[in-house]
Amino acid sequence: MSDNIKSLSFEDALSELEKIVRGLEGGQLKLEDAITAYERGAALRQHCEAKLSEAEARVQAIVQRSDGTLDMKPMD
Repeated sequence: MSDNIKSLSFEDALSELEKIVRGLEGGQLKLEDAITAYERGAALRQHCEAKLSEAEARVQAIVQRSDGTLDMKPMD
């Protein structure tokens, strides 16, 4: 995955991915440009999925104590 994709926030990566999808759906790209856009879109999708997995793991690690306070689950 490109270093510049790794540095993108989830929201920025998703926004760029949406633009790529719109461009591909429009059918106005030359073949080589469409292939390049598709490859970048695939990398952006993978980045977004990784970011979502990280967020999900962080949320699942939060537990509520019996007194109502929140704490972090110990990581194995």
